[in-house]
Amino acid sequence: MTGGTYTLCLELSRAVDIEVGALGVHRFPPGAYAYTGSALGSGGFARVDRHRRIATGEDDTRHWHVDYLTGHPETDFVTVVTSDGVDAECRIARRLPDGPVPGFGASDCDCRSHLAAADRVATLLDAVESAHAAEN
Repeated sequence: MTGGTYTLCLELSRAVDIEVGALGVHRFPPGAYAYTGSALGSGGFARVDRHRRIATGEDDTRHWHVDYLTGHPETDFVTVVTSDGVDAECRIARRLPDGPVPGFGASDCDCRSHLAAADRVATLLDAVESAHAAEN
């Protein structure tokens, strides 16, 4: 199974407070969110399938910061953008707008956050696609 870098595109229709593991409770305004991660291990992009299962309620195990957002009932899983065979998690995350939670998904690097935010899904999706295209 192939792997690489992925960005989950999510949407919240209303503001919610979510406890994000050790990062504590944070306010997520309504709008679009993009979480960038890597799936470079032997399971490859199976990690994305796991994120989808959490979003649909089929899995309730929370391992990573993004699990708390995808697992919230107000979060809609819109799409995922992937870069096959590319290790560019931090470079892609840095090309995207800042999100509301410093340190989100970035506990093992020096990035401010791997969660981006924007008012509209289309705006953020354009930025995500451009960021991935720059790495391919």
